[in-house]
Amino acid sequence: MIYKLYEWHLLRNLDSIPQVICFMISDAEIKDDPAQIRRIISWCLEISEKVQKNSSKNSGISEIIIHISTLCPENQPSIITDIYNLSDIVKVHLHYKEKTETFGTGIPVTIAIGKSGREEISDAIRSMVDDNIRPEDLTNEVLERYLTFSHTPDCVIKTGGAHLVDFLIWQSVYSELFFLDLNWEKIRKTDLIRAFRDFQSRNRRFGA
Repeated sequence: MIYKLYEWHLLRNLDSIPQVICFMISDAEIKDDPAQIRRIISWCLEISEKVQKNSSKNSGISEIIIHISTLCPENQPSIITDIYNLSDIVKVHLHYKEKTETFGTGIPVTIAIGKSGREEISDAIRSMVDDNIRPEDLTNEVLERYLTFSHTPDCVIKTGGAHLVDFLIWQSVYSELFFLDLNWEKIRKTDLIRAFRDFQSRNRRFGA
């Protein structure tokens, strides 16, 4: 009862939340409770729905991105099973072992396992060389067309402390960063709401 009252109190004045959210977690965090992926996504959808009802100014969450850092993407069978089970609530774009799969319906959720930002940029450069892009024709816009991920997250939430990985290193240059001391499996719905309230209070300058 007290927890629900606290949740209601946190939600009461929340009327602006990020449209595109990126969670950065490690395989070590997720291995003990892979089902937490479903809970986190469900909480995001619930919070988004309530904010949309309370405010005409916010369109809610339009996309969720989850990056799972690992040195061995091929050793994640239990995670993959839980990801496939998300198909009844969201539309999943899964990037795993150099393959991309799409399944399910609902708001898009991109899940990348083991893909690094440096790897993404290196792949983009090789593709531009293969397409005979001349150095004098190379612009930010041209490079962005060759990136694997087109997302520009409004906020990046990193669990397990302040160590940040290089996923979406190009796309997240103007994202708001949130570091949670909690490990992924310990996150509660109220922790997400508090992060969104923090996002709401920030004055985004987009590099200005």
